[in-house]
Amino acid sequence: MGQARGLSQKKLAEALHIQQPAIAKMEKRTDMYISTLRSHIEAMGGKLEILASFPDGTVQINNFSDLG
Repeated sequence: MGQARGLSQKKLAEALHIQQPAIAKMEKRTDMYISTLRSHIEAMGGKLEILASFPDGTVQINNFSDLG
């Protein structure tokens, strides 16, 4: 994830105030909490948006906006 933004695991770990091995472990996971994913994306300067795509259109999911 961080590599897509040009961030090393070390830099991302520093931004999240966690150890680098935790980043490596997280990047190998196939599932995680949405709040964890959001905090990682925000540490990279981004914003998590969840979209559901259907044949007749796309719907933005906002139910997770209050997760902390």
